[in-house]
Amino acid sequence: MLRNMATSLLQHETIRTTVPKAKELRRVVEPLITMAKVDSIGLRRLAHSRLRDDAVVEKLFADLGPRFKARAGGYTRILKMEPRPGDNAGMALMQLVDSAPVESEKKADTKAAKAPKSAAKKSKKAAPADESEAEAKPKRKSKKAAA
Repeated sequence: MLRNMATSLLQHETIRTTVPKAKELRRVVEPLITMAKVDSIGLRRLAHSRLRDDAVVEKLFADLGPRFKARAGGYTRILKMEPRPGDNAGMALMQLVDSAPVESEKKADTKAAKAPKSAAKKSKKAAPADESEAEAKPKRKSKKAAA
């Protein structure tokens, strides 16, 4: 059961399970990520013997190991959720900590893209190009004024 859960967590980077299973799964997944920091054939074979999935072992050593190279430990996070409706078991969302390096790149891109746009907006607000254009667009009423 833990092998399948570890495979799913490493593949999808987030899973939903019960709290006790998540705490036990942490003991299985974190040593695997620590092994993946050093890419060697022996460690790959050891990880394959524990996971039994070629694609996940490849992702572990090609993507996850280098991603967590600078991190000393604590690669997973357990977020508690509402209890399961059927038996009221405590549920948890287990995910890898630095699971979104793409978002940081997107934030940097959006900040760079917003800078020229904001300067353009300021110049439009300073002086409208045409009075008929300013009259054609009705001003928005705030909710406080309408109430």
